[in-house]
Amino acid sequence: MLEIRIHGRGGQGVVAASEILAIAFFKDGKKSQAFPNFGVERSGAPIQSFVRVSDEEILSREHVYSPDILIIQDDSLIGRANIFSGIKKETIIIINSKENVDQLFLKIEKEEVLPKNFKKSNLLSVDASQIALEIFKRNIVNTSILGALAKVPNLISLKSIISAIEEKFSDKDKNIIEKNILAIKKTYNLK
Repeated sequence: MLEIRIHGRGGQGVVAASEILAIAFFKDGKKSQAFPNFGVERSGAPIQSFVRVSDEEILSREHVYSPDILIIQDDSLIGRANIFSGIKKETIIIINSKENVDQLFLKIEKEEVLPKNFKKSNLLSVDASQIALEIFKRNIVNTSILGALAKVPNLISLKSIISAIEEKFSDKDKNIIEKNILAIKKTYNLK
């Protein structure tokens, strides 16, 4: 079973990101589940959401304590919200940040305890905020950061994420769907 934990702030689309992922994995032929964990429900408050993916039926309904993939939608949470708890040396971490991987790795090592032998190559940095502000004029980074996840080899197809966005936002204006697809593609095509 693959477990994903997403951290962000209220208003950044953390819950929608997990729901889109669950739909996308389902479209890729997997069993999946997504669910949020709210503290204080207000804009800007730290929140987290979880996704599980498996070829088999998923019976667990508990939080994801030891993620295989960690998505951090707001790098200001580093050192503040215990977001790295339970990570393993092979956990893939995708962070929305203007900082490059080297800068982020030093920042994380200073603020957090990383597992022994954690490789810097497991860390991906993407400025999803810049893409979101450019496309949506707001810092809603959920779809722009998912484009980075689609780059992880043999994980999830870009086609399924796009299809999941079309399904998730089917009740929205076509322009909103197109903007979300553009956000994913922009991140996916970054070098």
